[in-house]
Amino acid sequence: MPKGSPELTEARREEIINACEKLYQTKSFREITIKEIGNATSFTRTSIYNYFQAKEEIFLALLKREYKLWNSALKQTMEQIGAMTKEEFAAMLAHSLEERAQLLKIMAMNHYDMETGSRPEHLKAFKLVYGESLRTVTACLHRYFPQMTAEQKQDFIYTFFPCLFGIYPYTHVTEKQRAAMDAAGIDYVFLSIYEITYHCVRKLLG
Repeated sequence: MPKGSPELTEARREEIINACEKLYQTKSFREITIKEIGNATSFTRTSIYNYFQAKEEIFLALLKREYKLWNSALKQTMEQIGAMTKEEFAAMLAHSLEERAQLLKIMAMNHYDMETGSRPEHLKAFKLVYGESLRTVTACLHRYFPQMTAEQKQDFIYTFFPCLFGIYPYTHVTEKQRAAMDAAGIDYVFLSIYEITYHCVRKLLG
């Protein structure tokens, strides 16, 4: 780790993550290189290796940031709203993920590569935030559906979170994919992030 104040270290880490995020808006995970990310920062490209050893670690840090933002939004909701119906809760979760499309995109496209390509300390830092997401959604269930048993809440969590990996590919389709489905005669219905999430949550709640 480079010498300097914790504030400078964090500021440079954020600059690297921001550069990666900007590139990810127009390029795929495989297309983006450490060199490109370095060229988009205000310091030398080789300095990136003082903070991240591989692009997988940068993407993992970006995903961690997305989870933290989602966690904060859910906690704020719990502070502001005391009760919800099943329909209102499903709508709330759907809207919260609708605002975090990048979270869903990274999960769907690059999750395995990011985890296997990151050092243990980076993976641990990510898992701590991911674990907080599990606890936050569970806390939402405790608050809004106290009648649910512990087993029902666990079933919800371990069905809902795996479902998140599949939302983005079902809601963002390239023209090439669309043409292939048309050619294959697949009568496909394109739904939004909100629609898929809402229906998933509503079914899980019974």
